[in-house]
Amino acid sequence: MLITSYNPTQLGDTLIAILRPDVAEQKIESHATVTRISDAKTGDTLGYNFFDVSKTLGTLDVNGQVHLTADQVEELNALLTANDFEAELVVDDTPKFVVGHVDTAEAHPKSDHLQITKTDVGTDQPLQIVSGSPNMQADILVVVAKVGAMMPDGLIIWPGELRGVESNGMIVSGRELQLPNAPQRPGALILPADYQPVGEPFDFKRAQTLFTA
Repeated sequence: MLITSYNPTQLGDTLIAILRPDVAEQKIESHATVTRISDAKTGDTLGYNFFDVSKTLGTLDVNGQVHLTADQVEELNALLTANDFEAELVVDDTPKFVVGHVDTAEAHPKSDHLQITKTDVGTDQPLQIVSGSPNMQADILVVVAKVGAMMPDGLIIWPGELRGVESNGMIVSGRELQLPNAPQRPGALILPADYQPVGEPFDFKRAQTLFTA
């Protein structure tokens, strides 16, 4: 997995690359303009900070998540190698926000407000997603933030558990997607039944007019 972000106002000319979720015990190693953050127990790379990254990738006209091309990832891997790190970055261009269909929604055995859904996202197996949306039900079309998605507020979606039940992804609201005029209250964004085919990347541009003022 590779999630990258760039926030020049807050962090200067630094690209943040995230490969795995944070852990409590971390090891930090810096060579020149590259810093590696790893799991102190397993040695697995959690991420990298690339300082003065414009010298490698040129100007990044982005403030937030960066969707790197294969060529840009190759340039960063070359920079890692030049600084005695492993060239381990792999481009990830699979869509992370997709249209899903909630096939089933059942009450969570340890919660009075959570539901366990089986949600079709166009793959061989539906995703099991635990949802707290008050309007959750079976047979609705929704937007799914898959594992590896970065939400507009910077939250990253990782595999997890909610009260002991595995959850892989998040069924999101218009508010969480920061869509114009979206209701500022909890509740999944329920799309019209024929809005987009299941499994297609969610069309953010089209969604700008989903809610009227």
